[in-house]
Amino acid sequence: MAKIAKKKAAGRAAFEGKSNLTVEDAVKLVKGNASARFDETVEIALNLGVDPRHADQMVRGVVTLPAGTGKDVRVAVFARGPKADEATAAGADIVGAEDLMETIQSGKIEFDRCIATPDMMPLVGRLGKILGPRNLMPNPKVGTVTMDVTAAVNNAKGGEVQFKAEKAGVVHAGIGKVSFDEDKLAQNLRAFVDAVQKAKPSGAKGTYMKKVSISSTMGPGVSVDVVSATAN
Repeated sequence: MAKIAKKKAAGRAAFEGKSNLTVEDAVKLVKGNASARFDETVEIALNLGVDPRHADQMVRGVVTLPAGTGKDVRVAVFARGPKADEATAAGADIVGAEDLMETIQSGKIEFDRCIATPDMMPLVGRLGKILGPRNLMPNPKVGTVTMDVTAAVNNAKGGEVQFKAEKAGVVHAGIGKVSFDEDKLAQNLRAFVDAVQKAKPSGAKGTYMKKVSISSTMGPGVSVDVVSATAN
């Protein structure tokens, strides 16, 4: 136990006095000082100059990370008939209709992404108060309300990440695992920042991207130079 504490302390010391690093240096620092006994997620947080309470300042979108997320994504699909069969064949973990709705209403939510065919939305709409706060509500803007359930399931399991600005104008997501090569994490970071940049709403005024920072699941964070993060 003492050894773990010393390792954490040493890791935190490595971050002292460091800020606005290049993407490569920030990734190297976070990756090199992850001390947990599991494969931590590398997490990114973007502070944006928006107020999501206004419709014209909402930031929302989806991006496929070039190196994937390293996470086993569990997918639920609301569909009937041939589309349900298609979802199962594509590898969806849970497929259903009224039965799936009842399972969710009972408090059992064993999935990370929810997809629905358009005809199922009147049913899914009843679950808005449950799925909405968890950012699981299917939405055509991010491709989770669609007739092409095969593509949606494949995208969800293949490195696709959804993002949405929270009340304070912060967007956060996992962009890989500390076990990833540094260059892959750097690619994922820039791809995510680029997607958020392209999702800039019409109502955003002043500085849009104020701060970018990354951390590992259990580790401290470090800020990343915005110019470096937006360089392609």
